[in-house]
Amino acid sequence: MPGVRGRARAPPDGASARVRLLLDQNLSPRLVRALADIFPESTHVRDVGLSRATDEAVWTYAARHGYVIVSKDAEFHQRSFVLGHPPKVVWIRRGNCSTRDIETLLRGRGPDLLTFDADPERSFLALS
Repeated sequence: MPGVRGRARAPPDGASARVRLLLDQNLSPRLVRALADIFPESTHVRDVGLSRATDEAVWTYAARHGYVIVSKDAEFHQRSFVLGHPPKVVWIRRGNCSTRDIETLLRGRGPDLLTFDADPERSFLALS
């Protein structure tokens, strides 16, 4: 149905709810609420006092608290190559796009996020 948002949809096998996302400053804080039904333990850097923090501080916080960093910032992608994980990094490779577009992307790739988070070898996942 056009214009109806599908937030009542359950996560695949109920499992993607275990992935804890830390949304970087370059993503809207509204995504936390928009994705709460499938990623309920997620948060935004602003909500944990890191809105003006360095990438290193965000990295350290995510590693200590069990978050997967979600960012449009290539710096986190590069950091994951050098340092490995934790934390893991989801790199959103889209230019200017709406918050709704990012929400749709993360919802649609929920199973991939679950697989990525569970994989002991992988440090980053690029989504476009």
